[in-house]
Amino acid sequence: MQTGKKIHRSHSALGAVLKVLLIIVETLLLVVLALYGAMYVVTRGPSQTARDRFVLSVRETSAIGFLANWFLTDEEIAAIDARQQEAEYVETDTTLVTINSDKQAESGSDSPAADAWGLVDEDGDGIIVDPVRGAGYNGYMMVVLDPSRVIMGSVPTSFGREGYTVAELVAYYDAVAGINAGGFYDPDGFGDGSTPDSIVVFNGQRYYAEFGLRKGFVGFDDNYIMHICNSQAEIEAANIQYGASFGPALVVNGEAALADDYTGGFNPRTAIGQRSDGAVLMLVIDGRQATSLGASFSDLMEIMLRYGAVNAYNLDGGSSSLMWYQGDYLNNKAYVIGVRDIPTSFLVLKKGASVNG
Repeated sequence: MQTGKKIHRSHSALGAVLKVLLIIVETLLLVVLALYGAMYVVTRGPSQTARDRFVLSVRETSAIGFLANWFLTDEEIAAIDARQQEAEYVETDTTLVTINSDKQAESGSDSPAADAWGLVDEDGDGIIVDPVRGAGYNGYMMVVLDPSRVIMGSVPTSFGREGYTVAELVAYYDAVAGINAGGFYDPDGFGDGSTPDSIVVFNGQRYYAEFGLRKGFVGFDDNYIMHICNSQAEIEAANIQYGASFGPALVVNGEAALADDYTGGFNPRTAIGQRSDGAVLMLVIDGRQATSLGASFSDLMEIMLRYGAVNAYNLDGGSSSLMWYQGDYLNNKAYVIGVRDIPTSFLVLKKGASVNG
């Protein structure tokens, strides 16, 4: 008799589990159908702006770019891409940046004063981190007062074999902060982060030059001035020591570098810039989260101009967008399978250290 009760109880428990699983499956199916319906309405609804932003957002993501093709033809997608026109290229005017030698020294005081942009280096470490908030996005702006502390964090001997996280590159160079930099070979979002997909300059030497440039190139010369270049000839002429490629340019010579229609989608973003006093601006925006959908290229441009950028450039974004400072990542990571390995980063060396020191 007891055996029969045990069997009955076992069947009851199994039935309960099956019911729970059925409820979960039905719920997931409803969620999937709701998401599919929402995407259909966005792509086939009356708002061209909503449709364009959706398409641009997913196509900037290697893993889910195919979603645009679910609802639109190749011709319709090409028409959306064609509306994203970059402004005419202008060569970087380095005379607009005058590096302040006193700021390089970073001599602190008991009562630090605000700079021309209203920012204060409270602890005197030469690094200011300022939260950034806007319509639909959150992030951080890091201002590095001494540009000689900014270096390309890469391990060229590992190119094509092994990638590194931002944190690992910070540790490798005994730095204090860092962000991700250029693009890399990433088929369907499963790349190992070891191979740049465009030219990289490290310690004055060019790597993967045969891959060319993506949408321009950003790098620092031997005087710590940031250039936005449009060809390898310009990279050579500017004597670039450290740099990488992704794009587009956001600000050139103090002016907006994007045409009105060049907005991009809403995604996690990373960008780098330089003020007229030489201070380097490092920006990371969270995305793909309930509290921060992400930023467009236009958003980045507006932020960089607000913080005084003379020149600014968009770096790789998405799940690669990370900022490391004081032993941890500041921003919320937009990845599912773990921190991405990358081949290039921009790092901030310890106070008193420099690229040439």
